[in-house]
Formats: sequence, C-alpha cells, structure tokens
Amino acid sequence: MPAVRHFIGGHWADAASGRTYDNRSPWSGEVIGPVAAGDETDAQRAIEQAHLAFGTWSQASPAHRQTVLLRAADILADRRAGVLRSLALETGCGSQVGAIQVDFVVKLLRQAAQLAYRPVGELLASDIPGTRAMAVRRPVGVVGAIAPWNASLTLSGRAIAGPLALGNTVVLKPSEEAPYTGGALWAEILHEAGLPGGVLNVVTHAPGEAGVIADALLDSRRVKRINFTGSTPTGRRLAEKAGSRLKRVVLQLSGQNPMIVAEDADVGYAVEAAAYGAFLHQGQLCMCARRVYVARPIADEFLARFAAKVAALPTGDPADPATVVGPVINEWALATLERRVTQAVEAGARILAGGVPRPPCYPATVLVDVPPDTELAQVETFGPIVTVEVVESAEEAVELANRSDLGLVASVISRDVPRALRLAARLEVGIVHVNDQTINDEPQMPFGGVKDTGWGRFGIGVAAEEFTEIQWLSVREQDRSFPF
Repeated sequence: MPAVRHFIGGHWADAASGRTYDNRSPWSGEVIGPVAAGDETDAQRAIEQAHLAFGTWSQASPAHRQTVLLRAADILADRRAGVLRSLALETGCGSQVGAIQVDFVVKLLRQAAQLAYRPVGELLASDIPGTRAMAVRRPVGVVGAIAPWNASLTLSGRAIAGPLALGNTVVLKPSEEAPYTGGALWAEILHEAGLPGGVLNVVTHAPGEAGVIADALLDSRRVKRINFTGSTPTGRRLAEKAGSRLKRVVLQLSGQNPMIVAEDADVGYAVEAAAYGAFLHQGQLCMCARRVYVARPIADEFLARFAAKVAALPTGDPADPATVVGPVINEWALATLERRVTQAVEAGARILAGGVPRPPCYPATVLVDVPPDTELAQVETFGPIVTVEVVESAEEAVELANRSDLGLVASVISRDVPRALRLAARLEVGIVHVNDQTINDEPQMPFGGVKDTGWGRFGIGVAAEEFTEIQWLSVREQDRSFPF
C-alpha cells in the first residue's frame, strides 16, 4: 500500500505542516505506511480548488461526466484483487465483506453515471398569461463529504458519486482508520478515469484531529452541502454547527437495529439470518442486527441453535477466506466491547456464546437477560455482540423495538407475510426487510433512518433532492402591462 498523501487540485501533496502519522493494520498492528496529517490550511486549499473547478465541471456535457464514472467502474473492477487486499490490510475486512463492497461500488458508479442525463427540471403551470415557468435543478457547488472507516470503499463512494455525477465538486475527508481505501484510492481511480483536477479533493488527518477538517468545511461559505456517515453524537455536534451557519447536511448515523422472529418463523432460517445479520464484518456495520426479539413458543429452540451456530463461527485473520469474525478496528474498540459486556453481566445478563476477548478480535457473542438500563441495551455497540430477548408476540417486539431513540433498519421473519407487512408499517425505522436479516443495500435505494439516526437519504434515486438546488425560472413570451 502506498504512502497516503492529500490529493488537491489534481495533484498529490504532503500536509502543509509536513506532519504524518502511521497507518496500522488492525490485525497485525504493523505500520502499513505514513499518512499526511492535514490541518485547516490543507482543507482550505482543497476547498479553494474544488470551488475553482466547479464552473467547468458543472458545465461539462452529460456524456463527459457519464464517461468518467463508467471508466471508474471498469478500473475498480479490474483492480478488484488489490482492493480486496487493501481492505483486509487497512480495515480488517474479510473477503466476503470486501467482495460486497467492491460489487456495490461498481454498481454505484454505473448507476450514478446515468444521473448526468436525468431530467433537470419541470414545466410549471402559471396563472399569468404569456408566462412560461420552470423549476430547474442546478448543482449546488462544493460538497463536503465525511466518511467512516467501517465500510470505507462503499461509504466514501456513496458520499461522492451522486454529487459528482450531478455536476458538483467534492472535498472528501476519509476516516483516519481508512485513509487509503476510503480516500486516496478514490483519488487514484477517478484521476485515472479522467476526472479533471480539483473536482475531487482528498484531505486526510491524524487521529483525534477530524474536527479541524470538519470545522473548515462547515465554516467555509464555498461549501454548500455536507454529507456525513458516523455516530449519532458526532452527527449531532456537526448538525448543531451546520444549523448555526444555515448549511444543509445529510446525516446517516447510529443504528440499534431490531430483528423480530415471529412464532411462525422457520427457526433454522431465522438462526442463519440472525448470525449473518449480527456478525458480518464482526458487527461493524451500521445495519447489523443488535437486538433479536424471538417469540416464546420457539424461543428455546432458537436460542439453543443460535448459540451453537455463533460459538462455531471462525475467528482470526481477515486474509483467511474461512474467517467470519476478524479483528475489531482498534484497541479502544476492543476495550469498549469488553467493558459493555462486563457491565451487562454484572447487572444480570447471561452469555450464551463468546464473551471472552481474543485480541485483536472479539468473538461473536450472544447475551440474554440484558437489563434495559445498561449501555449494551441503549446505545449502538459497534462489534460482534447481539442481545436476544424473549417476547410473548411479534406485536410486543414492535413495541419494545420502538422504544429506542434510533431508527435505521429492522427485519421481521414470519411465514405470514401480510401480518409481517402490518408489523413493518408500525416499526419506527427508515428501512424494513421482511423475511430477511437487516443488512441490505442497493445503490438506487433511499438509504437512511429516522429519529436520532439522521436526516435525509443516500441513494442514486434521491441524490438530486440532496445535492441540487431548485431554481424557479420564468420567461415572458409577450410584454405584460403594469399598473403604474
């Protein structure tokens, strides 16, 4: 993996301060390479270059924008093997999750390419004779994109593809845990695809210094939109600052996602779905199932089979294709998982599988009888831990699920599909999957949540709503008379 530098105005650059930090593998702890530790100066340079490039890029022909994105999709597909290795090395991402990311992003780029030809407005009815009125969509300008580490390729791609296709320019701030696969890699691919200099700029930063770059994006009047994927506490602080500046934001934040297993569910299928939904990428996805509610008539069978399934999940090196549960992202994450499980057990919870750290991994863990006032029950725990609660009915499960302040995704497993759809309509979440687990995404879908899980939606189908402005334009076809 190369040294990671800023990409500003079409050129690779060191941090203005000359500082770097070490990018480390979460599996081995070894240094992968140095990363530019940027600051406000670097961010301002990137914003200025994005602003300068906007005039040309926003006026580029649809064919030009489409061609760049289609080339980028082909380049990424050709680089698949190397990208999978980089994802495993930098983020502990196993081959299954890596493949999901690459496949998703190739589709994302190809679908984003058609945005260049999407209708840009509509005719409006006017009551004034001789007036033709239109609502015209125009790109907003510079978009600030702040992406996390956990699905670095996908979430950075999602943050930039729609805005670029619609004629905006972007300043991308990847996570310090994924500066290459979430940042510099995108600059490599799009530069090779022919994206003009300044249209995409990437600024990296040292651990603990994300706020410096984010504040620069928020403070600059040249930045017209911010999109952010990350935790609810961080998103709330960002939204508060953006609000004081009257700057629109798109936020996709934390999830405490429920999976409801009704009394008529196929237990074997439910066990397989819950294991996948809870432990893919060692539970480090916002869509992972955190809470499983299982109806009492099938609870004993479900718990016995689920615990056995989870206890047998292979844990270890993400480069090993057999591995299901790889390393968590860093030592702080590992300590947080251990502390929350310990706290829950001390409060009365029982561990049915896992629960003993194996640094740098935390094994897939199942708990029952978790008190509702523990951290594990109340907040998003980003790791391979799931709680199971026995309920009298699926209807009760909906009531319990809705008590959470978070509302990203839920799933309902039942042979009675009409009933499952009625339950889905009552769930206070942005996404519901019936007879599936919680982890699903497609580039064209409106992805996002309700309550404290965020504002707005990501997805190619709704990108124009988030990253363009509507301008009312009227034309007089004849002179009109004025009263004075």
